[in-house]
Parts: sequence; C-alpha cells; structure tokens
Amino acid sequence: MSKATYPLKLPASMKAAAARLAKEDGVSLNQWIAAAVAEKVVAVETAAEFFKRRAGKAKPRDLLWFLDNAPANEPVDVDRKR
Repeated sequence: MSKATYPLKLPASMKAAAARLAKEDGVSLNQWIAAAVAEKVVAVETAAEFFKRRAGKAKPRDLLWFLDNAPANEPVDVDRKR
C-alpha cells in the first residue's frame, strides 16, 4: 500500500478531541484520522451508489406525474417562510 502525506490543519479543539479518542482506542492520532477519513469515504461512496441504483433509469420528467397529482393544500404553518 502506497502512502501519501498531507499537511492537515485542524482547529485546536478538534485536534484535542481526535487525540483523546485515538488514545481511548489505543491507536496513534495519525491512524485514527486515517480510519476516520476511510470511514467517511466509504459512507459517501455507498450513499452515492445507493441513490444511483434507487433512481435507476428515472428521468426528471418522470416525476411530473407526482407533481401533477399532488393535492393543492395550503402549506402548514411550520412550512411557511417567515
């Protein structure tokens, strides 16, 4: 596995929290951050693939049926702009 370095700048409070969590996990701060980044990459890629599969071959025009058949109700108070 090849490795690349990247100068990471974090707010001091975030670095302190990450260091504390790394220590609790018994790993170095570098290992903990690498695992956190890997976790996020997998989550984002998985979500993107899920929505791509879920959409299938749908086209924006396919949604017009839903808009055309939506009830013409007034929005509830919490949905109104203030």
